Amino acid sequence: MLQRLFSDMIKQDVKPFLSKHGFAKKSLNFYKITESLIYMFNFQKSSGNSADNVMFYVNCGIYAAELAQIQSREILTAPQEAECHFRARIKEIVESVPDRFAITPDTNMEDLRKTLLSGLEEVTHFFDTMTSARSIVDYYTSGPFLHLGEESFHLLLQSKDVAAAKQYLKALQEKYGTEQRWTIFENKYKAIFNKYGVEFDKLLVR
Repeated sequence: MLQRLFSDMIKQDVKPFLSKHGFAKKSLNFYKITESLIYMFNFQKSSGNSADNVMFYVNCGIYAAELAQIQSREILTAPQEAECHFRARIKEIVESVPDRFAITPDTNMEDLRKTLLSGLEEVTHFFDTMTSARSIVDYYTSGPFLHLGEESFHLLLQSKDVAAAKQYLKALQEKYGTEQRWTIFENKYKAIFNKYGVEFDKLLVR
């Protein structure tokens, strides 16, 4: 019964809504393909679902062929969420929606639909601001995050944006430089800088 409510919501509400934004459905994934990026939504059902409680997550992803090439990986046309270069749960982008949705016998389905579709709408606007592989790199370097670190340095140095690469390196050093694992990352990043003939600025203070 509740599983049917979930399936009906995907079919009757989510699919028509996302199709208007250019997304095509494939199982519980929705894809929008552009020249340089693939945007996706993934509806992930919880492994702990039961007859009286159907929980699900909404994962958001962006896949960039340019970053896949840097990773020396096969270019995909329908990547899974885990294969995307940008990955986030919907709540990380839209704070007003829950991290996890639940359908129970007491759930007001109309309220759930409104919350879910409103969240999806917000994410599509966010996706509109992410227009290239560089957009993804800029997102993670602004953190600064270690995620996609090697790929980010490759992309920045390939495009000869040495200033941005050094700024990202400095931010990472300041955030993670005192951690024991930093040496591992530092060695990887130094090899990338050397590949492009750019001087690697080591952290002065441990």
